[in-house]
Amino acid sequence: MIVEETFYRRAEVSREARTLPADVYNRAHVLRARGAGGSLFVPIRSMQVLAVLDREEFIFVEREGGRMIDIAWQRFRPQARATLDAPVAYEAVYYTADGAEIMRRLQGEFFKALKELRDREPRPVSARVLPLSRAPD
Repeated sequence: MIVEETFYRRAEVSREARTLPADVYNRAHVLRARGAGGSLFVPIRSMQVLAVLDREEFIFVEREGGRMIDIAWQRFRPQARATLDAPVAYEAVYYTADGAEIMRRLQGEFFKALKELRDREPRPVSARVLPLSRAPD
């Protein structure tokens, strides 16, 4: 099922350089790649926030507030890291005055939400190949 949503940006309040732990970045991109539509919707229930991930950025909107983006994580630079377990540099863009305050909790809660999403994925089941015998003529 493909879901299409439209979100809107207010004027940018501030921006800061940050890093995202490698396990969070890697898990987010693995889950997004498994999705059918190119984007991944991640509910962060503990904060009443919806994260929407695509190839270019991660946006965060209040689930009760509608379609306005509160925070965006942009300009990821995974190619700048020396190893796959090194943090990934990015820029956090705040569209609300309390964006920096929300950010203090968001990164940790986002990781927990990704873990919950991964844990709900159907697990592959083992399979066996049965030999087919020829029916008598």
